[in-house]
Amino acid sequence: MSAAGALLDVRGLTVRFGGLVALDGVDVAVAEGETVGVIGPNGSGKTTLFNALTGLYAPAGGEIVFRGRRLAGLEAHAIARLGIARTFQASRLCLDLSVFDNILIGMHAGRRTGLVDFVVRRRRFLGEIRAALERASHLLALFNRDLPSRGFERVGQLPQIDRRRVEICRALAAAPTLLLLDEPSAGMNPEETAELMRDLRIVREEMPGLSVVIIEHDMFVIEGVSQRVVAFNYGRKIAEGSFAAVAAHGEVRAAYLGTEAVGA
Repeated sequence: MSAAGALLDVRGLTVRFGGLVALDGVDVAVAEGETVGVIGPNGSGKTTLFNALTGLYAPAGGEIVFRGRRLAGLEAHAIARLGIARTFQASRLCLDLSVFDNILIGMHAGRRTGLVDFVVRRRRFLGEIRAALERASHLLALFNRDLPSRGFERVGQLPQIDRRRVEICRALAAAPTLLLLDEPSAGMNPEETAELMRDLRIVREEMPGLSVVIIEHDMFVIEGVSQRVVAFNYGRKIAEGSFAAVAAHGEVRAAYLGTEAVGA
């Protein structure tokens, strides 16, 4: 897509680890309200892209522009406050904490009250906590109507799909304009994956202005939720377009199947 007016505009992004080039001059743009799927073999640079977007890795070249602002030099917490939230392939949930506690962690950057308010302005403090719990319940109910009733249970007691739902809710709790999902269907069976796709469609209907970038190995998910697909290999963008066009692209097929298999 054209970068003009894009919510996120990544230009010539390069990330190096010593002599290893993890991202090599990558250009990616995401429009407001768009869902973009990112595919590629293991080690192709997909998660490195997310880590650069969220300030975990410092680019060696290129630039990242989000809502018209360059992100170079910003810390991860500052980028999060600008409106970028993410999940991780390996869950970062606090399994010994409750469902609500995990989601409230995601609201921390937007909190307006603190310890002083608890002591001298308790009504204001409790009002914010009450509003936060109501928002957490609303988000959970988008995914599973029964989840709000389990809000005070330990996350570790939930099945895998509900843990993933809680993790996405924690990211959404920060009210981002760009949501980055890293392998959300990892560890799920086909039935759970289908439920997750339904969940993501509901979120898009509820939040039409939200932009989503999703990394997935499951092409069923990518085809089902993405409006546009970007394919990576060896740190480079090798194809971009509709799912059908990217899936039929020669370099993409070679990356997944091998040159000989494609030739056959």
